[in-house]
Amino acid sequence: MLGLKITGPRAWGVGLAALLLASQMALANPSFREVRAAWRSSDVLVLDRQGQPLQRLRVDMQQRRLDWVALADISPAMRYALVVSEDRRFYQHSGVDWSGVAAAAWANLWNTRTRGASTLTMQLAGLLDADLRAGQQGRSLWQKVGQGWSASWLETHWQKSEILEAYLNLVSFRGELVGLSALSHTLFGKLPRGLNATEAAIAAALLRGPNADVARVASRACKILQDMAKPQPCSTVRVETEMALSRSRAGNALAEHDAPHFARKLLAQRPLTAGSTVRSTVSLPLQRFATAALQRHLAALAKRNVQDGAVVVLDNASGDILAWVGSAGAGLSNAAEVDGVTALRQAGSTLKPFLYQLAIERRYLTAASLLDDSPLDLQTAGGLYAPQNYAKDFKGLVSVRSALGASLNVPAVRTIEMVSPTALRDRLAALGLSSLQQDGDYYGASLALGAADVRLLELTNSYRTLANGGQSSALRWLRTDPLPRRQALLSPASSFIVADILADRTARVRTFGLESALSTRYWSAVKTGTSKDMRDNWTIGFSRQFTVGVWVGNASGEPMWDVSGMHGAAPVWLAVLDRAQQTAPASRAPAAPAGVTQRTVHYQNQIEASRVEWFLAGTERELIVAETQAIRNQAPGIISPLDGSIYAVDPDVPPKHQRVMLRARGVSQPQWLLDGKLICRANPCKWFPWPGRHQLELRDGRGAAIESVKFEVRGAFLRPPASAPKSKPVSP
Repeated sequence: MLGLKITGPRAWGVGLAALLLASQMALANPSFREVRAAWRSSDVLVLDRQGQPLQRLRVDMQQRRLDWVALADISPAMRYALVVSEDRRFYQHSGVDWSGVAAAAWANLWNTRTRGASTLTMQLAGLLDADLRAGQQGRSLWQKVGQGWSASWLETHWQKSEILEAYLNLVSFRGELVGLSALSHTLFGKLPRGLNATEAAIAAALLRGPNADVARVASRACKILQDMAKPQPCSTVRVETEMALSRSRAGNALAEHDAPHFARKLLAQRPLTAGSTVRSTVSLPLQRFATAALQRHLAALAKRNVQDGAVVVLDNASGDILAWVGSAGAGLSNAAEVDGVTALRQAGSTLKPFLYQLAIERRYLTAASLLDDSPLDLQTAGGLYAPQNYAKDFKGLVSVRSALGASLNVPAVRTIEMVSPTALRDRLAALGLSSLQQDGDYYGASLALGAADVRLLELTNSYRTLANGGQSSALRWLRTDPLPRRQALLSPASSFIVADILADRTARVRTFGLESALSTRYWSAVKTGTSKDMRDNWTIGFSRQFTVGVWVGNASGEPMWDVSGMHGAAPVWLAVLDRAQQTAPASRAPAAPAGVTQRTVHYQNQIEASRVEWFLAGTERELIVAETQAIRNQAPGIISPLDGSIYAVDPDVPPKHQRVMLRARGVSQPQWLLDGKLICRANPCKWFPWPGRHQLELRDGRGAAIESVKFEVRGAFLRPPASAPKSKPVSP
């Protein structure tokens, strides 16, 4: 075994020194329990809130090590292949195989190649003690002596099963792969308990030549299979070896991979050492459901140029992050690594609730106040700004409840003129929207319509503040973290009123109808948003227990094709919130806080139906005066058509279904004159579109001219069909 011959007095000195050195090495050997306890994976393992594996992330890039694997969890084929190939007398010797030593010495005497006399126990001693590891020139005399002494010590203090288990976990197989678990996951895509005879032979063959080429490893594996009495055609073994080694640089195919974006963000903000295991706040069942719901819906929208989406679910009370889906995954997205939860996207109408909350809190408006939804031109530094509604029409006088519920744009712009862009920007920044770095004048009135980039995570937490009655707090990532401290950021009364509006399906009926993907069977409040050119879809809302935010779009910024918030994000929002509510008490409407009161509201001229409305205490007394003033301040005129409009008659649509709606504001008894002829005395007035250029004039009940516009109708008809009703003059 030693390969050296020393005689004379010097031999006694060398022998004594070797004996002392070996004794020290033996005394330094650790116990099996200490070795196992000191093992560290190269990964961080993130558990879900119930302790189930959620995500594994590698942080040590020098070696790839996975969890320690017990001998009972290693296939019998692997254990047998190891003993057959490395140490046939493992269960007979006491650390040093003296018969093997004699055979090796005899072979060395005759310069014959032999397997060597190093036992598995001796190899383990070299793995445990860096001083015993072989260098480029092999092991020195002192190392060989020490290795033998350490092996004898291990056999005395460890069980044979412990020696095998430690060896298979500590040995390097190929490249960066350390331990059988890393090898089995990477090369064969299975757990160590599932290794068959051929895979075990390939693994054992790598111990002799970790970096050998395919031919040498396959040849060695074929010989091991013969020794195991499980011979295989060497050509078959060669194919399997080539396939296995081709995956040596691949990732861990069996790694937990349910929340990659969440785990990366967690590690970015609080670095964790290799081998750490942390228990997150994420719910694995809800995470998987949200991922599947997003993937199914985006697959259905694929033909509308939709690739990406993101979902986040928050617990209202604790701030726990219950689900974090950063993308639809590589199967659907071309940018699966981009985290949609933290990416900056244009907010659209999702900022409107905070605008109206601020206006109500400052008593500029009530939920019953009337706003003028009519054409509006604003002079800005960049030119003329003319906001329009999603439906490309105008509603005239509408209440704040209807304006927010139906997500009307012009009333929002009129509201931000009262509040000021600076006040809204400061409020949004206080809510945690960290991307709003410019002052309010930079955004201008367009901030009311969401012309600013925000992050889904921060925006969803802002809605959670509304859900909690104005109480704001940071989010919680780990179950071991203390509950975040809350602070009163919004007034409870105004937050309650805004949440009540967002929960009112009748308030959004003008745009979304009574039944839609925003309607739940329990109390919930929700808002959609769609950015310019349909590049972003949002739906964010909350029940009493949970707040769910969903974004749908393209990470590249490409527009979607005819996908609104109702069709893009809302179905996913509804499915995820429904699933979350299955494990929670029934979500019922919150009780009114102090400082709010209810009054019955009756509108003049039936602008809106009478209803019972919520008010900040004291603001209800000014309602009738405010209504009258709003009507009085509304300049009479034509709402639609707009001056210069062009309409097209569709030959594929029956004429009876084609009408142009003539709408007026501020006129109780309107008279409509088309090309000088009186055609109607109603508001609105339905008119069959006759091709040509027209001049429309609006007069009041006394015949006084108010406003006139010009528009054009284009179409396939020179004459209306016989069945189509003709416009006839109306007698004055």
